[in-house]
Amino acid sequence: MAAGARWGMTIPFYDRSLAGSRELVEELPGLGYTDVWSAEVSGVDGFVPLALAAQWAPQVRLGTAIVPVSTRGPGLLAMSAATLADLAPGRFVLGIGASSPAIVERWNAGEFVKPYARTRDTLRFLRKALAGEKVSEAYETFQVKGFKLERAPEIPPKIVLAALRPRMLRLAAAEADGAITNWLSPQDVRKVRAEVGAETELIARLFVCVSEDVDKVRERARWMLASYLTVPVYAAFHEWLGRGEALRPMQEAWAAGDRQGALKAIPDEVVDDLVVHGDAATCRARVREYVANGLTTPVLAPIPGGEVPIAQAVRDLAPGEA
Repeated sequence: MAAGARWGMTIPFYDRSLAGSRELVEELPGLGYTDVWSAEVSGVDGFVPLALAAQWAPQVRLGTAIVPVSTRGPGLLAMSAATLADLAPGRFVLGIGASSPAIVERWNAGEFVKPYARTRDTLRFLRKALAGEKVSEAYETFQVKGFKLERAPEIPPKIVLAALRPRMLRLAAAEADGAITNWLSPQDVRKVRAEVGAETELIARLFVCVSEDVDKVRERARWMLASYLTVPVYAAFHEWLGRGEALRPMQEAWAAGDRQGALKAIPDEVVDDLVVHGDAATCRARVREYVANGLTTPVLAPIPGGEVPIAQAVRDLAPGEA
């Protein structure tokens, strides 16, 4: 890789628990991975895997991609971020985002209202709180009175925003330290990059299946795509990217309760655009297409279903491999 280039990995891995991930995480720096990024949906939380990785792989940068802004109070979010920043000074990046109604409301009894404003307000609060300031402020979506971290981190973490469309992308460029996106093709990166400018770090999780069995990969990938691209924010994202007509039959079938019909309605070319697959060399070349088109930090998420076990895929996908 070129000096300064980034190549990330998602933890924990799909085929093992967090407790069983230590040895593979320890390998990552030696393989050439520069980053590890967690996620937070309905499995592990976003912070504990990084706390462990801070000890298991002390060379890598750690990031959340992402923790929702509406499932924790602002103060608790600041405390969690400060803890990671203290464990890994200068190596932790806090990724936050609006998330979705299902995660915020149905699973966490929160309120998914004014997602853009809530994300913006949380970003502004965290900037002050993580710098050690005492915060008493009425934001548009919440109010904080007299919050001050007991122990502010010596090096406040960078904060990046989950952003899918122009308004949030521009907020990320203007007020945050980067943008995180998801489920896009190498060609789509150009459109996203145009919204954030040349200097903003752009991060994306890329789902990768090391397999030459195209039919098997597409069958598994369709389930993943349907579960995401029927969510309103992702549907709107792909409408903006130009896939609205291609995805409409899938979305209509899903809304009617026809799950199998929805899966069949996803065109092969959409699957191949959004999921990286093939042998390891083909996958690495595809990831580099994303980078060539303006992605700063690819974060690989090897998915099961291929002929190659996850642990071997992690090794084979390393940037230093021939």
